Amino acid sequence: MTRIALDPFVRDLDGESAALRAAGPLAEVELPGGVHVYAVTRHAEARALLTDSRVVKDINVWGAWQRGEIPMDWPLIGLANPGRSMLTVDGADHRRLRTLVAQALTVKRVERLRAGIEALTNASLEKLAALPAGQPVDLKAEFAYPLPMNVISELMGVDAADHPRLKELFEKFFSTQTPPEEVPQMMADLGALFTKIVDDKRTNPGDDLTSALIAASEDGDHLTDEEIVNTLQLIIAAGHETTISLIVNVVEALQTHPEQRKKVLNGEIGWDGVIEETLRWNTPTSHVLIRFATEDIEVGDKILPKGEGLIISFGALGRDEEQYGPTAGEFDAARTPNRHIAFGHGPHVCPGAALSRLEAGIALPALYERFPELELAVPAAELRNKPIVTQNDLYELPVELGCPFGHEK
Repeated sequence: MTRIALDPFVRDLDGESAALRAAGPLAEVELPGGVHVYAVTRHAEARALLTDSRVVKDINVWGAWQRGEIPMDWPLIGLANPGRSMLTVDGADHRRLRTLVAQALTVKRVERLRAGIEALTNASLEKLAALPAGQPVDLKAEFAYPLPMNVISELMGVDAADHPRLKELFEKFFSTQTPPEEVPQMMADLGALFTKIVDDKRTNPGDDLTSALIAASEDGDHLTDEEIVNTLQLIIAAGHETTISLIVNVVEALQTHPEQRKKVLNGEIGWDGVIEETLRWNTPTSHVLIRFATEDIEVGDKILPKGEGLIISFGALGRDEEQYGPTAGEFDAARTPNRHIAFGHGPHVCPGAALSRLEAGIALPALYERFPELELAVPAAELRNKPIVTQNDLYELPVELGCPFGHEK
């Protein structure tokens, strides 16, 4: 089996995903830093593995970890070994931790956040409208980033004053270009910041999920301090990064498919269809690290060996022709059915999926209603991915907003 090296600079994600699919349902890959794992690249096989009890999240199952081959200054160590949370445990412990989060993020409870998300969206659009006319704007920094960060921070009870530091640390956490000598300190700084947030909430509890996790621990659900801190870090990281990329990717898709954009703005295609097709075609999460095989597992005509690491390559399986037919590589906002698994599957489906969909479903129609003449300020081919192998993330999204709706030219 030929090993495919994932590009640490993510210069051609589409080409890389195509190469992974061409390698079959299970591909040998090399992660940045020379770490060897396997990747599942097809939809059906990914669904099966995500519900297979022989695939676990306990890093101690990983042969390379047992042999001391994974250094603690590996740039992706925070994703492979982020500490004890629902991301790293299985079985009863996973259900215990996940239930507490899922109860706070049910569709009904998320819907109660609608008014607040609408207010934050309108405030961001007012700021955009106040910018000098004719000046290119980084829509990612000015619109796609503030909304999900503010929403998830309010949900978790994180002070806005901590946002700049969180942004700085998460940039290093996800990047493959963080110097190895900086990785241990970055991990320590993230842990210290979230520990401080938890300590503050323990002293001054509020109507937020962090306070609820602390209360649940005190009421007998047996969450350790480590589990609370790591759960908070996980939710903050996943709760804003995915939605930022989703908003950015939808705008890029519509701007590069003007006929479909016209149908969307005319109401011929619904925004739900646009969001779901973007989740499939240009998924916010390119690869999820990392799970481990407790025994040899057949994947198609290949074997995932016992003790090996497995990543889920959502960027590859989202365009799997065996699932989506010969048009899998095309963006079609009217595609139906569209049974993608961009938010995971089975017991590991993302509990924040409903929140991400709600934010995008409010922000995007409002953006285009306010700025119907919005255009990319640079050719799409010049947009550059950040060096993050797990997130499909652009450095920036420069746009020209045009005349706001209701304003004369």
